[in-house]
Amino acid sequence: MRDDPKYHFYIFDGAEHFFKKMDVVMQENYVPDEEDIVRCRIRTSGIIEKSFDIKGNHFKIFDVGGQRAERRKWIHCFQNVTAVMFIASLSCYNQNLFEDQGSNRMTEAILLFEDISNSHWFAETAMILFLNKDDIFREKIEKYPITLCPSLHNFTKSGYEESLAYIQHIFESSCQNPLQSVYTHVTTATDKRNVEAIFESVQDIVIRKSMAEAGLLDENGA
Repeated sequence: MRDDPKYHFYIFDGAEHFFKKMDVVMQENYVPDEEDIVRCRIRTSGIIEKSFDIKGNHFKIFDVGGQRAERRKWIHCFQNVTAVMFIASLSCYNQNLFEDQGSNRMTEAILLFEDISNSHWFAETAMILFLNKDDIFREKIEKYPITLCPSLHNFTKSGYEESLAYIQHIFESSCQNPLQSVYTHVTTATDKRNVEAIFESVQDIVIRKSMAEAGLLDENGA
């Protein structure tokens, strides 16, 4: 029902998980486990700052709202950041925006990534693109072609691998800045091992970028 165009309401992807364990959730002594927590969704509003240390390196992350009304609050605030982590849902290609039922969610994500990656604010900032919800995408692609998204209507093939490659190409090719580097990762945010492995790679990118800016590495990371 969530993906049927006949139904004009938004239901978040974690709902199925909770519906399946409704009897447990409704108990008075219910305490959410780790799986329940990662399946929840909290809408980001404004700018949320988090700082933490990993292996002797200090990281500062700013989480910002991606909705249209939120962007004007943060787009100008990150001129000197080391990297931008852009998270796009692979599974939203046949869904519309919560705030605008006439606009496709993936088309909106592509346009936003294009705007950010080509912005003068991020001219020399590493772009880390997360194509998230790969698990849901794998299931959905068996029923619904990605051509349901207006931005992907020229796709002529089928299947998971081809569809994923085309979506990645559309995102990456939207960045026209010759000084910009786009590092793409296909992720399943609810898979702890997957996220840990990818975050190791992200740490390496951020650290190398910081060292290059300090003159400790050349542009090739040597």
